[in-house]
Amino acid sequence: MSELPADARLGAIRLRAADVGLLRDFYERAIGLRALPSDDGISAVGAADGPLVELVGAPDAPVRPAGTTGLFHLALLVPTRADLARALRRIFDAGWHLSGASDHLVSEALYLSDPEGNGIELYRDRPREEWPHQDDEIAMATLPLDLEGLLAEPGADEDAPSMPDGTVLGHVHLQVADLDEASVFWVGAVGFDVTASLYPGALFVSAGDYHHHVGLNTWAGLGAPPPPEGARGLDRFEIVLPGDTAVSAARERLTTVSDVRDSEDGVVARDPAGNTVLIRAA
Repeated sequence: MSELPADARLGAIRLRAADVGLLRDFYERAIGLRALPSDDGISAVGAADGPLVELVGAPDAPVRPAGTTGLFHLALLVPTRADLARALRRIFDAGWHLSGASDHLVSEALYLSDPEGNGIELYRDRPREEWPHQDDEIAMATLPLDLEGLLAEPGADEDAPSMPDGTVLGHVHLQVADLDEASVFWVGAVGFDVTASLYPGALFVSAGDYHHHVGLNTWAGLGAPPPPEGARGLDRFEIVLPGDTAVSAARERLTTVSDVRDSEDGVVARDPAGNTVLIRAA
């Protein structure tokens, strides 16, 4: 049973960017997020419910080297299959390209990277009653996605310059050095449940029986080092809990495995691979 409330969700993800203007333009034009009021040097883009991607300028930040831990991809969840089809058309119209497109049984997903190499997944979920299970876990796979069928979805050709209302940060997928160490942090301390552990070199965890809020993999190599401090890419992402009591309970668990820092927004901790999370109340 998860230590987290069933309605735990993700908030915004913050990226360190060498060129904030370039990334902001990409997330607006190719992804369809909207520019939002920004402060404290943070440029935010999002949907109707608020910021989803925050960009903090770091012009001198080093490039994250290959073979290091960090962000594998951020994943934006859209409400319907037609919304995903319109997202695909938006990417093509912006002159951008995909790096992949997959049917994961629980979802259908498009993959690409932003101009600074941050991985992005755009996806829609199938209804929960259609999610397959194996050995008491949610079964996921990586099968080819029928892009022609997606583009033939009713409503796919409707004009949609922006992501629809209801778009959220559905999950974040991280590269780590060791899955056992990662599990101690993300399951034992943060409080997620394991939902899928059958993928080679990967572990998926969530609250509320979702297929995953956080993905973890060692595909950069077992024992992969963290990137240089302050490198481009992941700065932090948010886990949003329903109230201060749940945040306090997560803080208490985290103090047993990590240095915890209290901020005006919530509780900040870093996993063994150097990935930073902010846990805050809604």
